[in-house]
Amino acid sequence: MNRYCKIFICLVSLAGFLNKGISYSQTETESPWNLGADFYSSFIWRGMQNGSGPAIQPVLEHSSGSFTAGAWGSFDFRGYQEVDLYLSLSLPSGFSLGITDYYSPDLRYFDYSRESGSHAFEVTLGFSGENLSLEADYILNEAGGIGSAGNDLYLQAGFSFHHLSLFVGAGNGWLLNDQETNRDKVKICNLGLEVSRIIKITDTFEIPVLGQLVFNPDREQLFLVIGFTL
Repeated sequence: MNRYCKIFICLVSLAGFLNKGISYSQTETESPWNLGADFYSSFIWRGMQNGSGPAIQPVLEHSSGSFTAGAWGSFDFRGYQEVDLYLSLSLPSGFSLGITDYYSPDLRYFDYSRESGSHAFEVTLGFSGENLSLEADYILNEAGGIGSAGNDLYLQAGFSFHHLSLFVGAGNGWLLNDQETNRDKVKICNLGLEVSRIIKITDTFEIPVLGQLVFNPDREQLFLVIGFTL
């Protein structure tokens, strides 16, 4: 078994062990399972466009105390597919720790090799406060099939003001226009603002809607995205 697959399994076991010591209350009407979907005019990830055209992004998630495990995907109408598995653990004082397995269904699932591997494993450390959010992400492995060279870093800070949020993200390697030239350079690649609102359909049904204006200085691209959640 590939060592990154072993890391993923160990983190699952560790999170489950830690969660045994966390007590929480749950009413009969609450469920630990969450199912939903986002619909976006295009899929922009850290300043890069993945696929083309509108994207449907379903999510299936299970939460138990401070532990969350889930599957998230993105699919457009022109063949782009992505299915990611993730684990996260909420820590005291607004911090969180997680790991994500990025995978493309176009590739063989059990290929963990450097040359043609279909999985990129990323560790995330996050912080969420009242108006400030911080995130640090690090790609662990090289996987040629999905295009990961490993050791890639991404940092993002977000600032929220009522319905408006501002964010700035910087990274290297995988995220930049010339990966080989910029292997060790960290550049701003995700700069933008987000506006959110709630559209009330009935007294019991509301739809969250958001819009983003995203600029990538490294690739010299500007995106305008709108989406809603069901």
